[in-house]
Amino acid sequence: MDDLKAKYLGQIAEAADESALETIRVAAVGKKGEVALKMRELGKMTAQERQSAGPALNALKDEINSAIAAKRAALADAALDERLRTEWLDVTLPSRPRRQGTIHPVSQVTEELTAIFAEMGFSVAEGPRIDTDWYNFDALNIPGHHPARAEMDTFYMHREDGDDRPPHVLRTHTSPVQIRTMEQRGAPLRIICPGGVYRADYDQTHTPMFHQVEGLAIDKDISMANLKWVLEEFFSAFFEIDGIKTRFRASHFPFTEPSAEVDIQCSWVDGQLRIGEGDGWMEVLGSGMVHPHVLRSGGVDPEIWQGFAFGMGIDRIAMLKYGIPDLRAFFDSDLRWLRHYGFSALDMPTLHGGLSR
Repeated sequence: MDDLKAKYLGQIAEAADESALETIRVAAVGKKGEVALKMRELGKMTAQERQSAGPALNALKDEINSAIAAKRAALADAALDERLRTEWLDVTLPSRPRRQGTIHPVSQVTEELTAIFAEMGFSVAEGPRIDTDWYNFDALNIPGHHPARAEMDTFYMHREDGDDRPPHVLRTHTSPVQIRTMEQRGAPLRIICPGGVYRADYDQTHTPMFHQVEGLAIDKDISMANLKWVLEEFFSAFFEIDGIKTRFRASHFPFTEPSAEVDIQCSWVDGQLRIGEGDGWMEVLGSGMVHPHVLRSGGVDPEIWQGFAFGMGIDRIAMLKYGIPDLRAFFDSDLRWLRHYGFSALDMPTLHGGLSR
């Protein structure tokens, strides 16, 4: 026993690396090592011999294992000391580049249009996304038989039996915000209402949830001429094209009278849309003079006040300005899409302190 102990403890002390230490461990206490072979001989001994040899072999095995563990730790410490002596870090070097977060195009365009309308005196108004059908339909002069009120077009909230509250819907436009704001502030008024809206539709140009901005201006002498000026100023600033041409086409909306669809000048060159040039036209929004019923619903006297309103899809004008081909890409694409179309918070103008271009 003493010879084995001296032999292996000496080899362990002289081991120069982890590989040599592992070789010693296998030779000493491995399955076919010398200590293991000695333990197999216990069966051939008498009970009295086993009583003294067994504990001695176990103690030898434990001592060798402890010596190996201590040597392994010493080798690791020596390796670390060597690395600390030979390796160094230059703290003056720039850090590794990291991907920066980007602003989603819808958020960016919302920031842009809010800033543009703010310069024309419009403040931002907000309201709930779940609203009663009175605010979403009745107050806006949308009759009960109108197709928009059908469940195939509008998301109605589930009602429990015995719930006698008025029906609630996911708002189909931000027009309910106009009613609520008139109730709260009265007239005169000049607001835009950006936000998410919901309709049961899904294809390349429609999604069940999208973003809309509506504008409302009320005063005693407002006319369609004021509406035309506001929209032309917005288009010129948003698309960064001076003198962009617009075309108003007579239309019908329950909440405005008279009503008009608004087109902007455009052309197609080599399959690409160009805004503000050519002899083509593209519809971008609906507008008109606020219907007297809508003014009354908001608590405003139509005998004294009048106003104009307009509404457009934020997602759609983002697609037009930045060349985004499919509306569905706003919601179901991966991060590579956002890195391509996203905007740096440090480079783009925002309402939250970003730098202007």
